[in-house]
This record gives sequence, structure tokens and C-alpha cells, in this order.
Amino acid sequence: MKEVSLEILGQKNQFDLIGKEWMLITAGTKESLNTMTASWGGLGWLWNKPVAFIFVRPERYTHNFIEQNEHLTLSFYPESCRGALQICGTKSGRDCNKISLTGLTPVELENGVMTFEQATLTLQCRKLFKTDMQECNFIDKSLFKWYGAKGGLHTIYVVEIERLFA
Repeated sequence: MKEVSLEILGQKNQFDLIGKEWMLITAGTKESLNTMTASWGGLGWLWNKPVAFIFVRPERYTHNFIEQNEHLTLSFYPESCRGALQICGTKSGRDCNKISLTGLTPVELENGVMTFEQATLTLQCRKLFKTDMQECNFIDKSLFKWYGAKGGLHTIYVVEIERLFA
């Protein structure tokens, strides 16, 4: 895994990268980490920085790890890892060692943040901002169908993309 230029993101279809190919959000240290699959989020430019924004429900086990750590990674995988991403999206680290179930190999980056050897692209990120969604802020009320019995409203995190690895 080598550090690469931010410009590599301009060569990717970001809609496919997150919405169709999915990503893993990983937070924690080599001693204690958790990861989850996500297909909601985006990449952009904010506060004169390259950023990503991600959505994590508070009841997700990974939410605790994000809250407890300043850094996290967003990582992307080849199609051959699709089964591992499905496990990370359907199993909870509270109930099992899902990393061991996936066969993914944890890798520690320089500042102690974690990713996986199989990733084709990893964004090392630092938290900048968070806010919790509130029902009263939905302008299009039909979108609220994504909530209710399906779980709580997401926490939205804006994270600075500090480094990329491929």
C-alpha cells in the first residue's frame, strides 16, 4: 500500500465508488477497531479542504469507535471482496468478530488508524464536524421512510481527507 495523490479521486466515478461499490468505514486501533459497510456519503471540497461526508446511525457499533477516535478510514475494494463487505454491513462487531469472518487483513497506517490489506483505495480522514439529523429538518418528508422502524436518524460526519493509499 503506497501513498498516492489526491488527484486519483478525480479519476474515479464517485457516485459508483460509494453508492454501488460501497465502502468500509473503519475506526479504532490495532487493539480495538470496528468497521461497517456504507453506501451513503460523498466527497467534495469544504472549508478549503478535501472532505468526505458519511452517515452513521448511533446504534451501529462503529459509531462508538468513530466517537472515541479523531481519525478514521474510508476504504474501497475490488468485486472479489463483495462478500466481505456484505458481512460488514449485516453483522455487528458487538455480537461476533466480523473482521475474522470476512478474511480481511487489518493494516495499521502511520498515525495508528486502520484499514485492510485488500483495499484498492483508502482515505485516511480526520473528523472536522458532526451533527445529528432531526426529523424537523427534513424538507422532503417522504425521505423519512428510511427511518422509523428501520433505526435511528444518522449522525452526519464531515471528515478531512488527509492522505490516500492505493
